[in-house]
Amino acid sequence: MVEAFAVASGKGGTGKTTSTLALGMALSEDHDVTVVDADTGMANLLFHAGLDDVDVTLHDLLVEETGTTVAEATYDRFGLSVVPCGTSLAAFSEADPARLRDVVADLAADTDVILLDSPAALGSKSAILPIVLADRVVVVVQPTIPALSDGLKVQEYARSYGTDVAGVLFNKVRERADRVAEQAERRFGGQTLAQVPATEVAREARRAGKPLLAYAPESDAAAAYRRAAARIDVHDGDEHGVADRFRCAVAPDTP
Repeated sequence: MVEAFAVASGKGGTGKTTSTLALGMALSEDHDVTVVDADTGMANLLFHAGLDDVDVTLHDLLVEETGTTVAEATYDRFGLSVVPCGTSLAAFSEADPARLRDVVADLAADTDVILLDSPAALGSKSAILPIVLADRVVVVVQPTIPALSDGLKVQEYARSYGTDVAGVLFNKVRERADRVAEQAERRFGGQTLAQVPATEVAREARRAGKPLLAYAPESDAAAAYRRAAARIDVHDGDEHGVADRFRCAVAPDTP
């Protein structure tokens, strides 16, 4: 069994990285989960997972002839396998985003769920590739009409590359967003997974270098993420066939 999800949004600041780790921890109660920071230009998952001092990251895997193995860039944290990405602009400039295909293919051999924390913008090969590789996309939006519009663009791109929508996750909700959620259910290809309340605890967790579900497991936000994960029905996939598909995926020059 293996299925890859891109956790994506149409803009920054939606809480996408917080959501990726929270969904990963919730899904890890029933599955082996691997989280990959595929935002190679603006990586910050390593800070959320307490990995900001590691020496080997995804950047090392995306540079040709470094001799780095996927296992060396994978860390066990909070019940997850985590592949963080570095923050060096020099390393980003040397990295070949197309090599992400082989990294994900290698990971597919030893996990049930792969979560790709994707770049917010959709204007480059490195940004769109996680959506191309994924089986399904989880769209993270704030409960506003402009954010909904951005999320719909993510869905449009995903569908154009044959990627289904697992659902939409409303994050940083300050009051119930039922009207916006109703519009989302009509326009999005997937279900509304949850409405996650805005909370200072998410910022505190990041400062502590812990995922939200590890830092505040009894919080309302943590409960919402567990509900979202429970609504994601992970599909069975043959790891060898999935790995071959990842390796053969066409990396688009432009979205």
